Amino acid sequence: MTHLQAGLSPETLEKAKLELKETADTLHQDIQEVRDMIITRPDIGFLRTDDAFILRFLRARKFNHFEAFRLLAQYFEYRQQNLDMFKSFKATDPGIKQALKDGFPGVLSNLDPSGRKILVLFAANWDQSRYTFVDILRAILFSLEAMIEDPELQVNGFVLIIDWSNFTFKQASKLTPSMLRLAIEGLQDSFPARFGGIHFVNQPWYIHALYTVIRPFLKDKTRKRIFMHGNNLNSLHQLIHPEILPSEFGGMMPPYDMGTWARTLLDHEYDEETDYCPETYTLSVKDLEKDLSPKNIKRSQSVVEPGVLKRPEKVQNEEENTQPLLSLD
Repeated sequence: MTHLQAGLSPETLEKAKLELKETADTLHQDIQEVRDMIITRPDIGFLRTDDAFILRFLRARKFNHFEAFRLLAQYFEYRQQNLDMFKSFKATDPGIKQALKDGFPGVLSNLDPSGRKILVLFAANWDQSRYTFVDILRAILFSLEAMIEDPELQVNGFVLIIDWSNFTFKQASKLTPSMLRLAIEGLQDSFPARFGGIHFVNQPWYIHALYTVIRPFLKDKTRKRIFMHGNNLNSLHQLIHPEILPSEFGGMMPPYDMGTWARTLLDHEYDEETDYCPETYTLSVKDLEKDLSPKNIKRSQSVVEPGVLKRPEKVQNEEENTQPLLSLD
């Protein structure tokens, strides 16, 4: 075991060896091979290239050198292309702070049996008058940055549960294709985290409609890890034990305190009030206009899962990809 593996328990060390193909004998060589590829992308500013940082990308891609480098490049490229998102990337940033205080994300204290950290989102908490969807995304990315420092989580990964209870059609209508694509780019394609499952509970029909729009942009591996439970919490409990879930998910733990994770990040600054007016971020994602053309989005809407509820009217304005996916007309 090298000093880079010092933070791993014996069980996780064995898991890294078996599942990720991580071996102490070649660890430094693996890291150097990824670092040597940086010269092939002079268009990207690789702001951090130390051993510990590169290692998390190798773990996220099971020590496939090329895939790890591609993820590393996309990590920095995403930040270069969306500078506004990261110019004040800290917990005390007003938009991030308000999203954190509303539980975006929530982080449960208990790990699942596989050692994964469980993140929870209560979608109806989104106060659109106080912060934007991009602020929520920034708060989630900031939280993941803090948690991914833990080598145990680099190996074991995360689970995400989204509760759509009371998330209104009006709230959903504020989401646009570019926003959803930005989230996919940031979480699926550009961050070194392993997601073992993404669970939707209490989702209304219009969330199914949104899913059909983003589904073509999800990798096969991601699609297979998305579970639509609806109101059937028993199917959720078959995958995540109710003993570690809060009561909102039919679990045995007390109701989740939305400020728990925010207090961890903000400490004494949690109670300080900050005036904030949600701003419009400039979204500039690679190939966004092409991927989100009306033709592509129309095609994606035709891919509907068996049993998905559909509204008779069109759920998306096809004339312009910056329009809401869901119309209130």
